[in-house]
Amino acid sequence: MKRAVFPGSFDPFTLGHQDIVMRGTTIFDEIIVGIGINTEKQYMFSLDQRKAFIENCFKNQPKVRVVSYQGMTIDFCKTVEASYILRGVRNNGDFEFEKAIARTNRKLSDIETVFLLTSAKTSFISSSIVREIIRNKGDYTQLVPSCVRI
Repeated sequence: MKRAVFPGSFDPFTLGHQDIVMRGTTIFDEIIVGIGINTEKQYMFSLDQRKAFIENCFKNQPKVRVVSYQGMTIDFCKTVEASYILRGVRNNGDFEFEKAIARTNRKLSDIETVFLLTSAKTSFISSSIVREIIRNKGDYTQLVPSCVRI
């Protein structure tokens, strides 16, 4: 079975994230959306909210499950027996950052990273932009799946 972990904080989960997961289901037998827990980080949405948002998005997609984890992503991958990490890349900056992490993960484990380019229609969306729009009471609904409406 080809199992991949799609890791992130998903604060909140965006249309870009959803696009990567759905396209990933055509490549992998199972995708585990891994919500990483970083106790140093201030989140807009609680872990329970983020998990519920994502589970609701994929409630009819049997190839996707949602799990939270702490620690290194490669250790989580080993725990869930995933041989791949799935990552979305929006631009050159993302690629350079993700490439360094992928090479480090590869050095420390046998886990391979697979990059998917974001679609043109979602390439400008980031969770930090969505959070800023929400904080300022703007209309964020065009940037997130309907399951992430507050």
